[in-house]
Amino acid sequence: MNLRNKTAFVPGGYGGLGAPICLALAKAGATVVVAGRDPRRARSLATKINGRAVALDVRDISSIEKTVSALGRIDILVNCVGMQREQRLEEVTEAAFDELLATNLKAAMFLAQAVAKRQKRGSKQVHLLSVRAQLGLRGRGYSAYCATKGGLAMLVKQHACELGARGICVNGVAPTVVRTEMGAHWLKNPKTRAWLKERIPLGRVAEPADVVGAVLFFCSPASDFVTGQILYVDGGITASQ
Repeated sequence: MNLRNKTAFVPGGYGGLGAPICLALAKAGATVVVAGRDPRRARSLATKINGRAVALDVRDISSIEKTVSALGRIDILVNCVGMQREQRLEEVTEAAFDELLATNLKAAMFLAQAVAKRQKRGSKQVHLLSVRAQLGLRGRGYSAYCATKGGLAMLVKQHACELGARGICVNGVAPTVVRTEMGAHWLKNPKTRAWLKERIPLGRVAEPADVVGAVLFFCSPASDFVTGQILYVDGGITASQ
């Protein structure tokens, strides 16, 4: 997992999964560029890991190209951007659907495009998805989330096909609920926490370290012959549904 002399660009890098991923990339030797809408949070994390910080709202497509262009060479993209607005089918609003589409899918497209222009053979792109890229969820309002994560899964495959000739690998990591701020509402409620554990063959939710290990694999030379794949870090959920 040696990433010395590599530059890793991590949009959403100070989030619940982004922060431990940035820490791990730095520990593996990479120079990490932490990107996000809150420059204060980005700078705080970048200072801890001797990295760089940039302010970036990925919903502003025009700013993606400008930001990435200013960074120069990028060996690794780890797209940690993602959000959810839970609304049942009958309640889904156009505004909420468009917000998720812009954040979870459209941003991934144009981040990948901007970074690919500056990548060379041996470079990596990794996107964070969810088991909802493959599975719907009964009893909850996940239309927009599932649609955007499912679309991202296909985007990973298509980009892998297009960038393969240049020796650039594109993969995705799709966890189940992770013990982060985003997953806290599932775990605080004893009923939903028990329901989750019952559905997961390994009997527990994911820890951030579980996701970090998968991301590091896809960023490292260990995965040089792996592209177009979605690794479900889900304790066996997708194997049992």
